[in-house]
Amino acid sequence: MKISLLQVNTVVGDLAGNAGRIAGGVREAARDRPDLIVAPELSLTGCPLRDLLLRPGFVARALSAVDELAANLAGAPPLILGLPIANPAGTGRPAFNAAALIREGEVAGIFRKPSISAGVLNEDRYFEPAGGEIPFIRLGGKTVGVVIGETICYEGPMPDVIVNLVASPFAVGRGRLREEYLSGFAREHGVAVASVNSVGGNDDLVFDGRSAIFDARGTLVARGAPFDADIVTANLANPAPQAVAADEYLPESEIWRALVLGTRDYVRKCGFTSVIIGISGGIDSSLVAAVAASALGPENVLGVLLPSPYTSAANIEDAKQLADNLGIRRCCIPITPMMETFSSRLAGVFSGMPPDTTEENLQARIRAVVLMAIANKFGSMLLATGNKSEIAVGYCTLYGDMAGGLAVIADLPKGMVYRVARWLNAQRPVIPQRVLEKPPSAELRPGQVDQETLPPYDLLDAILERYIDRLESPDDIIDAGYPPETVRKVVRMVEAAEFKRRQAPPGIRVTGRAFGTDWQMPIAAGRWWL
Repeated sequence: MKISLLQVNTVVGDLAGNAGRIAGGVREAARDRPDLIVAPELSLTGCPLRDLLLRPGFVARALSAVDELAANLAGAPPLILGLPIANPAGTGRPAFNAAALIREGEVAGIFRKPSISAGVLNEDRYFEPAGGEIPFIRLGGKTVGVVIGETICYEGPMPDVIVNLVASPFAVGRGRLREEYLSGFAREHGVAVASVNSVGGNDDLVFDGRSAIFDARGTLVARGAPFDADIVTANLANPAPQAVAADEYLPESEIWRALVLGTRDYVRKCGFTSVIIGISGGIDSSLVAAVAASALGPENVLGVLLPSPYTSAANIEDAKQLADNLGIRRCCIPITPMMETFSSRLAGVFSGMPPDTTEENLQARIRAVVLMAIANKFGSMLLATGNKSEIAVGYCTLYGDMAGGLAVIADLPKGMVYRVARWLNAQRPVIPQRVLEKPPSAELRPGQVDQETLPPYDLLDAILERYIDRLESPDDIIDAGYPPETVRKVVRMVEAAEFKRRQAPPGIRVTGRAFGTDWQMPIAAGRWWL
């Protein structure tokens, strides 16, 4: 049996466009004369749909779209693709997560997902479990089981092959684990498995593709391209590897590719073609600029230097060198005159009060006003440059450096920012070496460095990883050997900054616990851990 997997990059809600993308993939795959073509979970509608699934008109239109697609594919090989269908019961959740079989120009069957799971796609908010066992179909003398979702929950008599429709969001390291799980299932149950995964960036989520086909011994015989659209075809009668795309699971490489794909798709799917970045000569803005140049082309990136009286000559030089290395456009707008204007206008109301973080935050907000003005004037999207460590503890300015349409590295701890930057420079040196070596600083007052306010980043990241990713309590972290007062300070900062994170732009999810999608904490709450 020959199977083709359509690893397609869809746009959420674009039913006609997605149908066209799938139809184009079917026609291309048909050249290899497969017995069956499979597209990912919810591929007709895009994923994640979120509250679009609460709109009955949208779900009904998806069902009409699959009928139209079927009529357009008369004469093509059989196709299975994912879509939502309405729950007609009037009770329970509004929709079923389903798959449709298109054969001979019509919808020959609809299969509903038997069980659902809580997770990043929030299935248990939208989808009603259909119950029962996985559906089997007969095709070319073979029995095919149709499984929707990452977990294959079936223990009965096995079909000849399981086709697995997946929309599995990327998190670093999960691609390898997914392959290990599928290989182990195929080997344990003696059944071939063909798993097709979505690819592309939709909002904060990135789907990494890597569709895979395993024979009944668990041997990988085909793999789709990582972080790119692809068509994967393999003949299960041939046990040898046939179309295994090269891949690597190095965290820095995975994260880089996820950031590039997520930025490219978010910007373009939102209708923009160019971006603006405030480049400061620091590590965060340098990495974001490098991602943007790779994602959109350097000609579509404008780096804006906004020096203040506290900006060092070295940082200005580094920002200019970065822009030149990347080939992006750049301009320089000193903000000193604007700072002086604000100071004079506020002098009366601030009379007798010493300068403090108010004036520091004002600098960040002046920069945001300038950056947003340029973005508005040229129809560009502003990219925010804050990292996860700083966002976690609120070491960022609301309506200042948090401004933007997308926070590219919002899910990267500071240590990982450096790791990815060093990995990138090993491929092509674009970030000036001095940027990787100098102490991090917001440069909002003379001689300022981050470690005046924050613990050393290696210690901060370790505490945050335990508190945010592992959900350990402060006592647990202290018992693990971390300084008690530092732990309590960090946790207080995390909780106090929740209101800021609620107003932040979406960030590209690369870990298993990102702010926003994976983090739903109250703002006005007591300190339960004291």
